This record gives sequence, structure tokens and C-alpha cells, in this order.
Amino acid sequence: MAPVSDSDDATSCLPQTVDDDEEDGEASGGEKTDHGDNKCWKCSQCGKNFSKKSRLKSHATSHAAQKHFSCSVCAKTFSEKSNLTAHARTHTGEKPFVCSFCGQRFTKKCNLKVHTRIHSGEKPFSCSVCAQSFAQKGDLKKHTRTHTGEKPFACSVCGKTFSEKANLITHTRTHTGEKPFTCSVCGLSFSQKGDLKKHRRTHTGEKPFPCTVCGQMFAQKGSLKCHLRIHTGDKPFCCSVCGQRFSKKGNLKIHTRMHTGEKPFSCSVCAQRFSQKGDLKTHTRMHTGEKPFVCLICGQKFSRKGNLKSHTRTHTGEKPFSCLCGKSYNHNSGLHRHMRTHTGEKHFVCSICGKRFTRKSHLVTHTTTHTGEKPYSCSFCDQRFTQKGTLTIHTRRHTGEKPFTCSVCGQQFAQQGNLKRHKTTHTGEKPFSCLDCGQKFAHKAALKMHTTKHTGENPFSCSFCGQIFAQMGHLKSHTRIHTGEKPFACSVCDQKFAQKGYLKIHARTHTGEKPFSCSVCDQRFTIKGNLKKHTRTHTGEKPFSCSVCGKRFAWKFQVKKHECIPVKSSDP
Repeated sequence: MAPVSDSDDATSCLPQTVDDDEEDGEASGGEKTDHGDNKCWKCSQCGKNFSKKSRLKSHATSHAAQKHFSCSVCAKTFSEKSNLTAHARTHTGEKPFVCSFCGQRFTKKCNLKVHTRIHSGEKPFSCSVCAQSFAQKGDLKKHTRTHTGEKPFACSVCGKTFSEKANLITHTRTHTGEKPFTCSVCGLSFSQKGDLKKHRRTHTGEKPFPCTVCGQMFAQKGSLKCHLRIHTGDKPFCCSVCGQRFSKKGNLKIHTRMHTGEKPFSCSVCAQRFSQKGDLKTHTRMHTGEKPFVCLICGQKFSRKGNLKSHTRTHTGEKPFSCLCGKSYNHNSGLHRHMRTHTGEKHFVCSICGKRFTRKSHLVTHTTTHTGEKPYSCSFCDQRFTQKGTLTIHTRRHTGEKPFTCSVCGQQFAQQGNLKRHKTTHTGEKPFSCLDCGQKFAHKAALKMHTTKHTGENPFSCSFCGQIFAQMGHLKSHTRIHTGEKPFACSVCDQKFAQKGYLKIHARTHTGEKPFSCSVCDQRFTIKGNLKKHTRTHTGEKPFSCSVCGKRFAWKFQVKKHECIPVKSSDP
């Protein structure tokens, strides 16, 4: 359209009957109409309505081919000087319009006017259908489409339509891959400005959305909305298959895959599939060895955040999961397992012999008794084990690692169970009582061994010589007499022993340690048996006697050296 003047063809669009107002309309490039909303001036080119002739006149120049005002920085041209002035501020950064409430500054007066409504609460634009009010005219226009269903913006690639132009622009980037919004801190790019804004808060720590109930702060409005459902108990998302309800749409989506069996996330290394993206991410760390979660106390690393959280409780002593019987646990799974001791529930059944177990790990371990499988091999001695935990404990024999420390005396142990048993030496606690004689024991194993004295039971038999034993440990030690196995080696001189106790005694020859002291004369000994023998020099005890003459001795070797001539009985 050419610049507007009295002689322009713009008058060809105007009414044939002319009066004063209509003459002004011709000069303005439009016509006067009768509207109830006081917008009686209509553009003859685009049909847009205006409340004042001057605004129509200014608008008419936007259709003109000539744009007299040019930006000296980027050469962009404008039909009005005021538009050029406003544009120039994008280069200078000038923001002359200041909010009197909060001090925020703006480049345009109209932007300040819209912003002020946030403080005043003014919403001058009202929907004619539902009466909802809006602070901006554009928001009303967008809202109106929710009633009309109008979606005037169509994607040129896939044909999808949108009610808002901004949504179309964002959608188009899914085809182009464009990510125009870049984080100035880490360089990560985003397709939407709002996503960049949310991301920035991960650097700044800003959490502008507070919960009005408990005061907890959130970085995103959506997170606050989900959190509020904890207080209200609202679960708006319902499973169409089983009727279970959820507070988050994402949780419903994940739950639905239980019914459909859908596993959309696939591992690129082993092709294993997962129903949740987070599970795939965790699984991938098995291949990469990545352990991003570090304990701030001891430095131990974990591949899962939940494992770090559980581990931290070993330092703090926190046990937040409690049973009605008073027993507490540092992990929810521990409480669940414990509950089965009350209910007697045994979910896990062996498919070979039908034996049932309360824990899945126990079933897995039990299955190896049928298969004979020992998948875990020691890298030091090649000994194989059915359980990974048993291998870990065994490896400590080679490394000497003792990660469990007594808080009372500082003594260290390779196994947590050994530390637990040791603690009873400080507390004097003996919770295990014999039903036959009432004798009490600090350890369950000690009670079990003691019980065999009453029953006479010797359930463990040597496969080489048939000798029977009341304890498995005794059989194991005895078997080494036949096999010649000596698994316990001295770290100083490499001498090997069949039993751990012998190694312990031998080690004292290197350290000079003499832990056993005589209560009478304070003489010290490396072996408890030697102290026992020495004590007899003070007590005069003679526990060994000759079976022939009855003479008694303090030590066993004296009986063997004793040459006894049997006393002949005289004839009558």
C-alpha cells in the first residue's frame, strides 16, 4: 500500500455517502463503523478496529510500502519514529519506564502498563463466555480459543495445529532441532526460553515457589503443585485398568506399563529393556562403572542415590523404619523383611524342592545347592563361592581389611557379625538361654553348640574316617588333617597353618605380645593354655592321675614319663 494522502486510492474502500467523519476516515485509510465496544474505526486493509482516528491513522502506515525511519545500528526500517525509538533501546539497553511498586524497568511504556496490573490486580479484559478476566488482551484472545476450539496456527511439516503461535514456534523446533536458548553458565541449550529459565535455577539455587502449608520451597511451579497434593491427598490421575490413583501424571504413565508390559527404554550395550528411563540410567552405570554419588564422611562411592542415602545412615546411626515390636531399621527393605518374621510369610519358593524363603537372596543362594554353581571366584587363591558376600568376607583374609570398628575399645573386625558378638563382651549381655540347664550365652551359635552336650547330637561326619562332630567348624578343622590344607598364612614369614587360632598364636612370636597374665605373680604368657598350667604352681592342683597307682600330677607329660610298677597283691 502506498503512503496515505488525500488523493490516495485508500478512499476506494470507504462508503459512498460522505460526511465530515467519513472524510476524516478517508484520510485515515479506513471507515467509521458502529461497535458496542467503542472501537468504531476500522482499517480497510486488514479489518482491525480502533477507538480513535489517530490510532487508525498510525496503523495505516504499517501497510504503506515506505518506511522512512531506519535504525543506524542494524538498518531495520520503521514507518513511525516512535517505533524506531523503542527499537533503538534493544541496542542501548535503555529502560526508561520504571515500576513505582517494585522498581522493575521496561523499554516500552505499554509493557510497564501491563506489568503494573500484577500489583494492582487489575484485569480489564473479560471473557464473554465464562466471565474470566485477564490483565492482557492477548491472554483473553488465547483463552477465547478454548471455547471456540480454534487452532489457527498449523505446522508446515506435519500439519499439527495450535491455538497459540508461540506453541507452533516451539513445536517447529522438534523438526529443525533448533535450540536457541543457551545457558551462560554451562553452555547447555534449550528449545524453549521457559526451560532455560528453569535450568538456570539449578545454578543459582533459586526456589521462588513456597508451599503455603509447610513452607518448603520449590524451583518450579509444577513441583509445588505436585507437592501440595501431599497435604490435600488429591490423586487426580486414575489407572483405567485397575483403578489405582496417583498424584502425578508421570507415575500413572509408569504404572500403566505394568499392565501393557511396555519397556520403551533399551540399553545400547546389552539391549536389556526397561519401563523407566531412570532404571536404564542406573543400569548403564553397570557397564560404565560410573559411581556419581559420594559419601561426604568416608568417600565411598555409589551408582545409586538411594544406596548412598542408606549408607549414610551407617554413619549417623539413623533408623527411621520402625516395627510395632520396637525394632528399627535404616532401610525400608529391612523393615519389610523383618515383618515377615511376624507374618510367617515366605514369598520365594524353590522350583526344585519346594522349600520357601522370606528373602529372594536366600532362594538364590539355596538354588546353588541344587546346581552346585559357584559363580564368585577369589582373585588371590581361586577359591570359589556361591555368594558374593561370602567372597567379599573371604577376600579380607588376603587383604587384611577390617572395616568394622568397636566404638568402645577400637578393636577392628572383618565381619559385621563378629563386631556385634564382640560388643556383648562390653555390655555383658547374654540374650540366649539354654532350655535344659538355664545357662546363658552371648551368641546364638554358642547356645547351639552347648545344646549338643544335652542331646549328644553329633550331626557332622568326616567323609574320610567317619569321625563325628557336634560342630561344623570342628569337622572343617579336622578335615584339613586329611587334605593337608593350610589356608592361614603368616604375613611376616609365610608359614602356613590349618587353623586360624594357630596362626594367631604364631603371630605373637613376631609381635612379642603376651596377652595372658597371671593374677598371682603377674607373669605373662602368649598362650592361654600355658597360663593355665602355670597357675597350678600357685594352686597345687594336680588334675592328671596314673590309672595304675593313682599318683597325681600337675601336667599331662608327667603322667607319660611316670613309670609305674603295678603293686602285686599278696596271696592269703
